[in-house]
Amino acid sequence: MAKYGKTAQSKVRKAMHERKEGKLRSGSSGKKVTSRKQAIAIGLSEARRAGGKVPAKKSASKKSGAKKSSSRKSSAKKSTTKKSAAKKSSSRKSSSRKASAKKSSRKKSSKKS
Repeated sequence: MAKYGKTAQSKVRKAMHERKEGKLRSGSSGKKVTSRKQAIAIGLSEARRAGGKVPAKKSASKKSGAKKSSSRKSSAKKSTTKKSAAKKSSSRKSSSRKASAKKSSRKKSSKKS
């Protein structure tokens, strides 16, 4: 059984010809498409809109999307704990510097009198 229908084939062919002629433009930005893969993706997208027989996008699958989002969440949690620890240590250092500066200024003032 074929994955792609005739509509998809003709849309991709048309997109590839436009790319070679330099007339193919991307969607929202309107930049000229020079990549072969991008031209194929545009052709398949047009075929989907036209109702042709085209498999669903790979990114649309629910299983892989769930895994990616959970890994992002865990990495985000790790980075926030590292940042907060760094902030705490830097605030401790600055407060200890302030305290030592006060002590040294007290010593200098007591020596003068």
